Amino acid sequence: MKNIKRVYTIKSRAKYFITATFMVLIALMFSVRANAQINTKQIDSIVDKVIGTLDNTVGFAIGVVKDGQIVHVKGYGVNSVDSKEAVTADTPFGIASNSKAFTSAALAILVDQGKINWEDKVIDYIPEFKMYNDYVTNNFNIQDLLTHRSGLGLGAGDLMIFPDGSNFTIDDVLTSFQYFEPTTAFRTQFDYDNLLYLVAGELTARVGGKTWGEFVDGEILEPLQMNHSYPSYSTALKNGKLAVAHAFDGKSLKAIQNPKPDSNTKQMMNGAAGGIWASANDMCKWMLVQLNEGKYGNNLDETLFSERQQQEMWSMHTPINRQQDPRSPFKVHFSGYGLGWFLSDFNGFLKVEHSGLIAGMSSEVTLIPELELGIVVLNNSEGADFLNGLMGFILLDEYLQLETGVNWLEMAKGMQQQRQEMGDPDSEKVWAVVESNNDVKIRKDSYIGTYEDDWFGRVEIFEKNGDLWFKSHKSPRLNGKMSFYKGNTFAIKWEYQDMKADAFAIFSLDENGKAQHIKMKGISRFIDFSFDFQDLDLNRVVVNP
Repeated sequence: MKNIKRVYTIKSRAKYFITATFMVLIALMFSVRANAQINTKQIDSIVDKVIGTLDNTVGFAIGVVKDGQIVHVKGYGVNSVDSKEAVTADTPFGIASNSKAFTSAALAILVDQGKINWEDKVIDYIPEFKMYNDYVTNNFNIQDLLTHRSGLGLGAGDLMIFPDGSNFTIDDVLTSFQYFEPTTAFRTQFDYDNLLYLVAGELTARVGGKTWGEFVDGEILEPLQMNHSYPSYSTALKNGKLAVAHAFDGKSLKAIQNPKPDSNTKQMMNGAAGGIWASANDMCKWMLVQLNEGKYGNNLDETLFSERQQQEMWSMHTPINRQQDPRSPFKVHFSGYGLGWFLSDFNGFLKVEHSGLIAGMSSEVTLIPELELGIVVLNNSEGADFLNGLMGFILLDEYLQLETGVNWLEMAKGMQQQRQEMGDPDSEKVWAVVESNNDVKIRKDSYIGTYEDDWFGRVEIFEKNGDLWFKSHKSPRLNGKMSFYKGNTFAIKWEYQDMKADAFAIFSLDENGKAQHIKMKGISRFIDFSFDFQDLDLNRVVVNP
C-alpha cells in the first residue's frame, strides 16, 4: 500500500467469520514465512482440486487483485442447472451483505461533500425515525446505523425482508424499532442487524437527492466502470443474464425461482443491506479502490472517497468477542466491526472482510491492505460457503507462503460430510411427533382468526382443505400448513422452502378455550437468524366485516 504506516494508525481492528468453525480454524493455524506471487494457472489448479473435493457446487467466480492489478478473475461451473450456461468473470451474483460496504461508501461520499457528518443525529434527517426509547432515538447517530450496536437483538425485524417479496415499505421500517425490546444497553454489544442499513439507505436518499440505488449507481458503480453490477435484482435482470440461486431439496441442488421484480407497486425498500448484484470482474475494481485508499483511474487521479473516510470505515467501532482456537500457534488480538466491514488481525496483518448470504447464494470478500491483496469468491449454491472459506484461505496460504501442517481440502471435505450426516435433528424430531399425533382431534375454531403484531402487521389463521393454515398479510411467501405438535403448539411448514425456516406457533387460550395470542420460534437450531419469529407478539384482533 502507498502508506503502510497509515494502516497501523487506525485505532483498532476486528474480525468476523462466516463459516464459524471452519474459517476460524483456518485463520488461526497459520505461521508466515514470506510473501509470494502466484499466477492464474496456479489458481486454476487450486480450483480444480477444490471442485474435485467439495460436493454440491453449481457455479462460482473468483477474483484476485495484488499490487494494484487484477491478477486473476474467472468464472467456473454454470449459472443454472437448467440452462447450463457457463459462469464468466462478468456474470452478476447477488453479493448480499457485501452491499453494506457500498452503503458505507455512499455515506462517506456525502461526508466528503460536506453534506453530513458521521456524528449527526439520524432524526435531524429522518424525523419519523423512532427507537425503543427517547434517549436512544435522540442520540442515535449516522455511525450507529452501520455498526450493529443498537441494543436490539440479532436480526431484529428481519422478517420484514426475509423471505423476499414482502409488501413492507421503508416507512414501515422507519417506525418499527420502537416496538422491539432491547436485549443489551445501547452501544455496548455487537448484534448484527439489517434493518438499520435500510435506514442508512433512506438517509442517503434524503441527503443525496436521489434513491439509494440511483446514488450507488451514479456515484460508485458508474465511476468505477462496474458495468456488470446493479443496485437491485430488478435492474440486474433487465440488463443481462444472472447467476441463478440454488437450494438443496434433500437430494440435489435445484434452481430457486425469484419472485417477479416490481410486481408489487407498494414495494419501496432499498438494497442498502444486501441488494447489490455484481460480477467478480467488477468486485475486483471495488477491491482495488478500497486498497488504493479511495483512489481510482489509470493514474489513480480520481477520488471516490477520501483517505480520511477510508480510515473511518476501517476503524473498529464495535468490538466483537475474539474467536480463539487453543491449537493456534498465534493469537487473535482484536476483533470487531467498522463501517460495513469486519476487521481483525491476521498473523500480524490487518484483515478487512465481509461475507454475504441470501437464499442459495453467498459471497466473501477478503482484503489484506498491507500486502495490497484482495480476494473475492461468489457462488450460487446453498452450502457452498465451505468453498468460499476454503478458496479464500488457500489463496492467503499461497500468497503468504504459510506453513500450516494441515490438509485444508481434506478438513473441508470432512466438515462438509459431517454437516450432511448431521442433517437437521431438531426438525426430524418435531415432524416425527407431528406424524405420531396425526389422529389427534383439535377444535380448529379455537384458533381460527386474525392476529396482529405491532411491527409485522396482521396474520390470518384459517381453514383450508380441512387443515389449519397460517398466512401473513405483508409477507405473502410466509404461508403454510399448520400441523398439531403438542398442547397448544403447532408446527408450520412453509410453502417457501428456499431457506429452512419452518416454525412453531404457540397459542395462548382464554378461559373459554379461545386463542388470544401467538408466540413463535424457529424449529431448527440451524435456522437463519433473519427469520426472527421470536420477536413477534401476535394478538387476536376483531376484524370489522
